[in-house]
Amino acid sequence: MNFKPLAASDVAFMAGNIHACPLRGHSTSFQLVDEFGDGKPYAGLTYEIIDYEDTVYTGKLDATGSGKVDNHYCGPVVLKLNQPFKGAEALYKDLRTRPHYPLPITELQVRAEKTRFFNTSGVRTQANPAKDLADATAYYQVEVSELVKHVAHLPPLALRRDPPNMVVHKLLRPTPTSRAFTSVDKSAPDGGISAVFSQMDMATVELGFFPPPHKPKGIALLPNKHHVMEVRPMRALRPMLSTGNEFCALNLYQLALMATLSYTDFGQEPDTQPVKTDSVSFPLQPSSGNWFGHALPQFDELWKVDATQTTKYYPLYEEVPYSKRLEVVPFDPLLYPDVNNPELGDEQEHPAKLHFLDDRKQVKSSDTQAFITHHDELILISVRGTNELLADGLRDADAQQVPFEEGEGKVHNGFYGAAKVAYTFVVTYLDKFYSGQKLLITGHSLGGAVALILAEMLRRDKRFDLNIVLYTYGAPRAGDTTFIKNAHPLNHHRIVNHNDPVPSVPATWMNTPSKPMYVAHGTVLVLNPAAGLALLIVGMVNFRGEPYAHHGKLRHFMPVEFNEGHKSSILWEPGCSTINDHGCAKALRQIDGLPKRGSLLRQVMEAADHSMVASYIPGCWASLRRWQEAQKLKRSRVTAQELERINGALGNISRQLDDLQQTLENNPRAHANYHQDAQKSQALKEEKGKIQMTQTRLLALHDQRVTETEVYGSYADQPEWVQENLLRWNAHPENTVNEQLAKIPPPAEDHDLAIAAITGGHAVGAPYHLDIDSIV
Repeated sequence: MNFKPLAASDVAFMAGNIHACPLRGHSTSFQLVDEFGDGKPYAGLTYEIIDYEDTVYTGKLDATGSGKVDNHYCGPVVLKLNQPFKGAEALYKDLRTRPHYPLPITELQVRAEKTRFFNTSGVRTQANPAKDLADATAYYQVEVSELVKHVAHLPPLALRRDPPNMVVHKLLRPTPTSRAFTSVDKSAPDGGISAVFSQMDMATVELGFFPPPHKPKGIALLPNKHHVMEVRPMRALRPMLSTGNEFCALNLYQLALMATLSYTDFGQEPDTQPVKTDSVSFPLQPSSGNWFGHALPQFDELWKVDATQTTKYYPLYEEVPYSKRLEVVPFDPLLYPDVNNPELGDEQEHPAKLHFLDDRKQVKSSDTQAFITHHDELILISVRGTNELLADGLRDADAQQVPFEEGEGKVHNGFYGAAKVAYTFVVTYLDKFYSGQKLLITGHSLGGAVALILAEMLRRDKRFDLNIVLYTYGAPRAGDTTFIKNAHPLNHHRIVNHNDPVPSVPATWMNTPSKPMYVAHGTVLVLNPAAGLALLIVGMVNFRGEPYAHHGKLRHFMPVEFNEGHKSSILWEPGCSTINDHGCAKALRQIDGLPKRGSLLRQVMEAADHSMVASYIPGCWASLRRWQEAQKLKRSRVTAQELERINGALGNISRQLDDLQQTLENNPRAHANYHQDAQKSQALKEEKGKIQMTQTRLLALHDQRVTETEVYGSYADQPEWVQENLLRWNAHPENTVNEQLAKIPPPAEDHDLAIAAITGGHAVGAPYHLDIDSIV
C-alpha cells in the first residue's frame, strides 16, 4: 500500500484543530454518468454542494454531466441534486400533483428512469469505461435515493461493488443521533422537548449553544479529487399483463401466479397499528409486499408465490421506468403527516392498510384477504381462496341464496358477505388512485367466487366508469340464473381444471343456510385439511330458489393420454355440461334429484387438481408455452392425434347417454311419474346436442391458427418489445425444458387402487379411458 504525504494546506484541517478563521482553498470536481459511462443523460441538472462550514454552492452540470466547485472551505463536501421535476410529461406531472400521496419526484429521478442497465439482469457493472476518469478511490456506484431529500417512494439500495466512501461523512460536522418518528407530549414536565433533542443536545443548549445542524443528505466527496459517480438506472420489473378484454394465454399464466400470491401475507415490518417508526420495509418472502414494495422495484426477478413452492415458475416480466411499476405507496410521517402520523391511531394509513385486506383479527371477521396495486394503465386486484380451514369452510358451506342488493338475482350468502368487505377495501383505494385504468381482478377457488360478486358490484357502481376484466381459477358457482343473466356484460374468463371438484359446488340444486345443514337437514361438511377444501359431500335438495349457475366464458384443461405413455393437455371451450361440470351433467344430476356421490368423493381424493401450485400454474404455464410455439410455427393448438383421441371420447360419451336414455324409457321406476321421466329424457337429449356442439368446436379449433393477440393480448402490436422481454424469460432454463403439457401423476400404489375400488374412481397410474364414469 502506498501512502502520499498530506498536502501542507490540509495539515491543520486534519489535525483536529479548530480554526478561528476557517481556511478556503480546496476544490472538488465530479461527474455523473450512466452504466455505459455517458454523462449526457444528466447534463443541465442543478446541483448543490455544501462544504464543511455549511456554505452552499449551486451550479448546473455541463454537457458531459460534470461540475466543479473551486475555493470552498477546506475539507470534504456533500453533493445533492434536489431539483424538483417541472417538465410537461404527464406521467410525472400527475404523480407529483395527485391529491393522495403526491410524490416528490426530482429531475434526477426522471433522468435516471430514462437510462438503461448495462446488464439486462440489472446487476451492477463491473467495469464502467468512465471509471478511468476518476481519481484513485473516487469512483462510486450511487443511487438516486442517496442524492435527494425524500426517499420513501424510492427503491431500496441494490448490491454494488463500489459504494460511496461512508468514512468521508465522519470528517464532516457531527450529526445528531437519528431517531424514529416520535410524537411530542406537550403535557410532559419538559414540554416534550426531550422527544426532540437528545441529552447531549440538551446539554449543548444549557451551555448557550444550539445543537449542531442536521447533516444534509447526499454523497460526501473528498477535496481536491475528481469523482465519477455511476448512477443506477431507475428501472423496475413488472409482470406483463394485457389490458385487452379478450382472453389471452399471457394473462392466463400471469394472473394464475397473482391469484396464488394472494394466499401470502403482505409482509410489512413493523406490522402494528399504528406504525410508530419513520419507515417500513417488506422483508418477508414470499409476500405481496415484498414483491411490489421491495424486489420488483429493485429489479429482482421473483418466482416464488407460495412458501411451499419448489418448482420455479417465473412471470414474464417487462422492464419499465420506475414510476410505471406496480406501486406500493410510500410511508413518511414527516412528508404525509395528515395520513401517516402515528397520533392518528387506528385511522393512520400505511402501505399494508391501503394495499392489503386481512380482516381476520376484526371483531366481525369475514376472513377475507386480498391485495391491490396499480400503475398508470391498470389496477390489479387479487382475492384469496379457501385458506383458513374452519372459517372459510363455514363460509363456503353457507349456500343460502340472498338478494343481490346492487342488482338483480340472488347470490351465495357466504361469498356475498366476503365480497362486501372486499368492495369497501377496493373502493377506498379507487377513490385515491383510480384515474381511468383497466381493472384486472383475479381469484382462485373461494377467491374466484368472491371476485365475481365483487367485480359485478364494481361494474354497477355509478361513481366510476370501470372497465373490468376478470380471470378466475377453479371457482365455485356464486349466484342464481337471474344474477348470472344480468351480470352477462361483465368480462369474465373462467378457468377450470379437469376433475377439479370445487367448480361443481354449490350444486345447482343447493339453496341451504349453513346452520340448518348441520342440524335440521343433517348435511355433512367434509373438510380436506391437506388441500384446505370445504366440500358439501351430502347435500339437502332445496328447490325453493332458482338453481345456482356459472358465470363467464369457460376454458377447460382437458387431459389427453396416449398408448405410448405421452400425456398432454389442451385448453379449450367445451359446450356440454358433461365436460363443463366435470361429470355433474344436467341429465345425470336430475336422476333421483341428487348428483352421484361416488364421483365427488373421488374428486375430493384427487384434490391436487384444485391446487394452484400443483395444478393450475403448471397447466397455465404449459398452455402459454404451447400457444407460443403454435403461434411461432403457425399451427393449431390441437394436434391431429389429440383431435382423434378427444373426438373419440366424446363419441363414447354420446353413446353412453343413448344407453342411459334407452334404459330410462324402457325401465321406468315405480316411484317416478311420467312427467319426471319426460324431463329427464329431454335433459339427456339436450346434453347429446351439446356434445355435438362440443365436437364441432373441437374440429374448428383444430383448423384455427393461433394469433399473436391470442397469445399476448394488447402486446400483440408490440412484437419487438415482446421479444425483448421473452429473452429474459427464456434465459431461465425452466422456461425452455421440453416437459409434457399436463401434470403427470405419481406411480400407482396399493392404497390408490383401494380408493379407486371404493369410489369407482381412476387409480393413479392405471390405464385411463375418457368416458362418463371417468369424469362424472
